[in-house]
Amino acid sequence: MSATFHDRIAAELADIDAQGLTKPERVIESRQGPVIRVGGREVLNFCANNYLGLAGDERVVQAGIAAQARWGAGTASVRFICGTLGIHKQLEQAIADYLGFEDAILFAAAFDANGGLFEPLFGAEDAIVSDALNHASIIDGVRLCKARRYRFATSDMADLEAQLKQARAEGAREIVIATDGAFSMDGYVAKLAEIRALADRYGALIMVDDCHVTGFMGSKGEGSFAHCGVRVDFVSGTFGKALGGAMGGFICATAPIVQLLKQRARPYLFSNALSPAVCGSSLEAIRIASGAEGDALREQLFANARRFRAAMTEAGFDLLPGEHPIIPVMLGDARLAQDMAARMLELGVYVIGFSFPVVPRGQARIRTQMSAAHTFEQIDQAVAAFITAGKELGVI
Repeated sequence: MSATFHDRIAAELADIDAQGLTKPERVIESRQGPVIRVGGREVLNFCANNYLGLAGDERVVQAGIAAQARWGAGTASVRFICGTLGIHKQLEQAIADYLGFEDAILFAAAFDANGGLFEPLFGAEDAIVSDALNHASIIDGVRLCKARRYRFATSDMADLEAQLKQARAEGAREIVIATDGAFSMDGYVAKLAEIRALADRYGALIMVDDCHVTGFMGSKGEGSFAHCGVRVDFVSGTFGKALGGAMGGFICATAPIVQLLKQRARPYLFSNALSPAVCGSSLEAIRIASGAEGDALREQLFANARRFRAAMTEAGFDLLPGEHPIIPVMLGDARLAQDMAARMLELGVYVIGFSFPVVPRGQARIRTQMSAAHTFEQIDQAVAAFITAGKELGVI
């Protein structure tokens, strides 16, 4: 065993802590919801991806239990060997129908979905033009692919067109524009109508990661592309946020594309199948999200976001603009973000400070996230806690 190696690891951890970049894990002692139990007491939860409030919904929980009772704990195998169950086919069809695509493929995680998308479909003759703020999973997926890489500044259509022109000039066979539907750290929604127009002009495909959109934006929650009134070629997403809050990812596309991914996508071929419990819970979440109850939940979610945004702006906090229920409270300094999150927890509100490498240096923040399960009273309590902590720490 190398002592120098372990000394280097210890020194690196000490340096991370000295910069205020340590990301503590706080143990939650209850179901996910607008109120959770942390450290033996109940606190308001404003940092979960539980947009529709379904993660702790009893119907979603019981659907997962029923699926496990029928299909067992898991398949003990990958899909193509001995791991495809009837419930996997049901979930693939359900998510494809919900989002308006021909077919879908399931992955153990949404990170795997983006990691498995590009390599099977694009080669050295092709080009991928990727938004600079794309999620790490898209970045890693692109790295695994031999296609030429181009990057455009976030939502900068002039830069996107310049990259498309360059890719065409350099002889790309196929070009795919890759973007988050909503950027997870900022809450910005991609300009998909403008991206669609440029894609049509330059003969490009569009890939959208809708992990932070599926279920609550667009008609019936179909996603960012529906919100912007356009169609795209590939959509990746998750069952770990609005659609039940468990885990697992998917890609929706045409049936031939999905079939090729099932033959070639390495995270699909070499990972155990999604557990039956996750499938059962996700199916129930899709049922709720796609119906009239989903409409009511979406209305409440965005009413909560408007209320929080207006009150925090009036109090003097620096918020990133937008319409999404991700509402970052910008602080700049990493240590300040950690200190404010800790003080907020003392005041009964669970939030997390985000700093490098999750966000760029100097752009530390507390990323708040609204849920349809929050009441207006809880929104107001959270704002009051922010004001108290903000004054104590000199933020406002």
